[in-house]
Amino acid sequence: MSTHTLSFKPAIGLYGQHDPSAALFEDETLIFAIEEERLTRDKHAPNTFPEEAIRACLDYRNLELSDLSRILLPYDPSLQSEILDHYLLDTVRLDGLGPKLSHLEWTVKSQLQAQFFPTKQIENRLRTIGTPIPPVETRPHHACHAASAFQPSGFDEALVLTIDAKGEYDATVVWRGDESGLERIRTYDHPNSLGLFYAVVTEYLGYRMFNGEGKVMGLAPYGNENPEIESVLREVIETGCEYDVTSLTQRWGAGYGVGRLEELFDRPRNETPGDFDQWEKDFAYTAQKLLEETVLDIVETYTDHLGTSNVALAGGVMLNCKLNKQIRESEAVENVFIQPVAHDAGLPLGAGWLEQNPRDVPEMTTVYLGPEYTTDEIVDLLETNKIDFSQPLDLERYTAERLADGALVGWFQGRLELGPRALGGRSILADPRSVDSRDRVNRFVKHREGWRPFAPSMLEKAVDEYFVDATASPFMIDTFDVREEKQKEIAAVLHPADHTTRPQTVREDQHPRYYRLISEFESLTGVPVVLNTSFNDHGEPIVNTPTEALKDFFGMGLDVLVLEDVVIEKQTRTAKSAVALQSKSEPTVLCPHMGGYD
Repeated sequence: MSTHTLSFKPAIGLYGQHDPSAALFEDETLIFAIEEERLTRDKHAPNTFPEEAIRACLDYRNLELSDLSRILLPYDPSLQSEILDHYLLDTVRLDGLGPKLSHLEWTVKSQLQAQFFPTKQIENRLRTIGTPIPPVETRPHHACHAASAFQPSGFDEALVLTIDAKGEYDATVVWRGDESGLERIRTYDHPNSLGLFYAVVTEYLGYRMFNGEGKVMGLAPYGNENPEIESVLREVIETGCEYDVTSLTQRWGAGYGVGRLEELFDRPRNETPGDFDQWEKDFAYTAQKLLEETVLDIVETYTDHLGTSNVALAGGVMLNCKLNKQIRESEAVENVFIQPVAHDAGLPLGAGWLEQNPRDVPEMTTVYLGPEYTTDEIVDLLETNKIDFSQPLDLERYTAERLADGALVGWFQGRLELGPRALGGRSILADPRSVDSRDRVNRFVKHREGWRPFAPSMLEKAVDEYFVDATASPFMIDTFDVREEKQKEIAAVLHPADHTTRPQTVREDQHPRYYRLISEFESLTGVPVVLNTSFNDHGEPIVNTPTEALKDFFGMGLDVLVLEDVVIEKQTRTAKSAVALQSKSEPTVLCPHMGGYD
């Protein structure tokens, strides 16, 4: 009889504030995982207990809570006492007696709870799902990040580096990974936090911390070297292996650091996010440069110290694909594995793997771990709502023809991806050959800033043909220079400022239907690449269900929606789309049940 372990990351109380998720292990094998945001439709699901994600895990195997052998939490609240002195010092800095006493009371209360009742709050919430509650065990936050990176990497040994805003007390940790597991080598304690440093930069530029960091990374290449900005920043922070950013991060949250930047530069924070002058672009460039300089020095110092050229990476900062490029290209590094769910939503994976022998954990090559829907279920939904559809005899060829004709396609296939990137399960696709595709998707589909780039999905066999220093990259978490002779061929998926791209490479065994679609597009155009972005509107999570996909389809400037074997279109097919169809009914122009479109 199988045993089941539930691992989940809350975002309440002592367990962080954002990106809750849950994962189910069957006989120590990961079989299902989902982020709470995909179910509640609240981006990052801040300050949320992942009840819906937990229920989804249980439903996947028709389990009750009492059927579980144990529950794992990727935080150990008792470890927070190691920075209690910092919290108390922060309290006395506050102005006004009332705030001092209130903050002190909260600090003492939370630390008592962390020491003596670390799981009580979680157990109380679990009782709404079921009883009896199985044993609840805690695991250190950064150890879970490290296990999520090393255990599925396929490496026998490696430098493991975990970087985020804060675990219980740690912000950056250097680990040795080998056949016996993980050994902590060095800890950079909170508030000396690179994640919080970048969050301060993000807030100063007008975005929200833990949400807009990727936008700042995308903005950075539009900037230039600015000696004045760099000089001011270097006066207040130290970079490199012995980094110190506490002059900007000494209080939790970004407010203190933003205020310091406003004083240092005599310039207020940007109040129009998405609209930047050249100074702000230069500031983003400089902040990214200093981050890369620091992490690269840590990597090169400790690969030498540990005598390894393998590097495994996790923590929210490692979603920075420009930084990952610098690490991959270092002469000290031969092989890199980056946990694709590097941020806190990936912690339940690490918690489940932490005590397993690394050799017993399968190498991670996909993240298709969420729900899926059958064609029969989708047809029932469409017929109930009187939405016209068709079923092509050769779905992949038909979709490739529509893409080659310039159509913008919603693509809904198989299991939902875990993590921040759509990888052919819940994607929006377009022709990569023309910048018009990029501009149309930005303006009419994603409703976002026009300067933001898109990424490609491409056949893995083509990476050497298109990229410099090419490697397989199945998770869209690394950046590559595109060969000059190929840049015009995939103009829609290049960063406009530096002509790099962040690809997903695809093999047939990873996603057979997606592989066939890209192959058919290559047979039509000679280009084994499609533009791929996540299937969601601006500010919302990636779609999970067919109903959500339909809602976005009719509310966006998409032309075609492919739901498993079914195709829905807003306009009648052109003669150029020559593949025969088994038509259930003619395509409709407007769906009164799902809302209109322009």
